[in-house]
Amino acid sequence: MDYIEYKILTSLQNNARLSNIELAKEVGLTPSPCLRRVKSLEEKGIISAYSALINQNKVGLSVNVFVQVSLERQTEDHLEIFEEKIKEYSEVMEAYLMTGEADYLLRIVVKDLEKYELFLKENLTRIPGVSSIRSYFSLKQVIKKYSLPLKHPKE
Repeated sequence: MDYIEYKILTSLQNNARLSNIELAKEVGLTPSPCLRRVKSLEEKGIISAYSALINQNKVGLSVNVFVQVSLERQTEDHLEIFEEKIKEYSEVMEAYLMTGEADYLLRIVVKDLEKYELFLKENLTRIPGVSSIRSYFSLKQVIKKYSLPLKHPKE
């Protein structure tokens, strides 16, 4: 990627609703080449989606729970079963295969503790092969970033 593509990505991370004309002006291109570059970034999968960021507290989903999950076995089929199952749950916002004590770290978003208990009992504990679950409740969000720290390699 060149310097202009990094500028395009940075601008879109800051405001994905920019029109192509506004984006072109911001990155120093005319609209046609700018649009071609954006399309190329999309085709390469560098830009994978566009989304609206919603304040979870304002829509009644104020509880963040970080959950460590350990499996009985770490074989490929056990990992695959677990990963496919958690993709079905809308409450699972993020999931990472980890090194260390736990096999997975999940971020779960729910309305309240009752909803988390229900999610735990009806979903997570019923996944075959789960051996332990540890829950950590967030008291306060200190920082949350959506933009990656993009810099051209020559900067």
